[in-house]
Amino acid sequence: MQLYNKLSAEERARIIDENSQERITLSFYKYFKLGNPSLFRDHLFIVWSNLDVLGRIYVAKEGINAQLSVSKENFEKFKLSVNEISPLKDIRLNLAIEHFGKSFLKLTIKIRDKIVADGLDDSTFDVTRIGEHLNAKRFNKMLKDSNTICIDMRNHYESEIGFFKGAIKPDVDTFRESLEVIDEVLDRNGTERNYLMYCTGGIRCEKASAYLKHKGIQNVFQLEGGIVEYARQVKKQKLENNFLGKNFVFDERRGERVSDEIVSNCHQCGVPYDTHVNCANESCHLLFIQCDDCKKQMDNCCSEECMEINALPYEKQKSIRKGNRNSYKIFKKGRSTKLKYKIG
Repeated sequence: MQLYNKLSAEERARIIDENSQERITLSFYKYFKLGNPSLFRDHLFIVWSNLDVLGRIYVAKEGINAQLSVSKENFEKFKLSVNEISPLKDIRLNLAIEHFGKSFLKLTIKIRDKIVADGLDDSTFDVTRIGEHLNAKRFNKMLKDSNTICIDMRNHYESEIGFFKGAIKPDVDTFRESLEVIDEVLDRNGTERNYLMYCTGGIRCEKASAYLKHKGIQNVFQLEGGIVEYARQVKKQKLENNFLGKNFVFDERRGERVSDEIVSNCHQCGVPYDTHVNCANESCHLLFIQCDDCKKQMDNCCSEECMEINALPYEKQKSIRKGNRNSYKIFKKGRSTKLKYKIG
């Protein structure tokens, strides 16, 4: 079998539209020792391609981190395929709050050094010694404890559109920088407090809680299943919702509504808004928040400079992009001197 996508993203989107295909968006992760990531990757690609799975999956010697979508008709078969992998048997699947048929448009399974880039030397501490997992009800109770310090383990552009009440929101671009902020929080507050952490689906808290344990903190807690599972439990059990705004997600949706509050602003005009877009100029592609009025006025771009480039013939745009590679080294998500209301 050919281990690559035979259809382009555009072709896949057209098929989904034509068939009015209902798809389920979900995520899961697991830290476990994997001897041959390449063989594991190929196995997943063959099995999941046959089940019409689309998504972004990272595989490493330390485990798997998966964000994907699967057609509703193949969902049970997909769950069976996961359970047939012994380290993943009975793993919790974090179902999205809001499903969108085109959340992913191709299947990408990549081999990485780590399933989450953290910049840590795992040999220096026990990564399996983690904090206590809390469900939504216990999380709410711990959140209101005066001895609790709650830390958002996500990056600035994620926490900007949604967060838990009273949480510390590090203004960082990487997970590694979040750990540096934790060191500062520990210096200010000591080791006797309750340290409560959360992230999108729980994976970053696994490593961060082990890091805190290594630092000598005894009372370490993390939100099981992250914001995704919290929102599901709150809705199902009719619990108090302490999350304000949207949960940022890493697919075409870019966010799913958890509460009605809008806690962020358009980066160009400053009106309350919480929808992320990418600059239409492919040589920029900056991720930022743009309201509908600015989107129309700026032709889906982040600046007048990008508008001018985006208006050029396609071949001219290609020549401008030649040799330039969009990456973290060129721009930071949601940060640009071009944005009046988000400069950093």
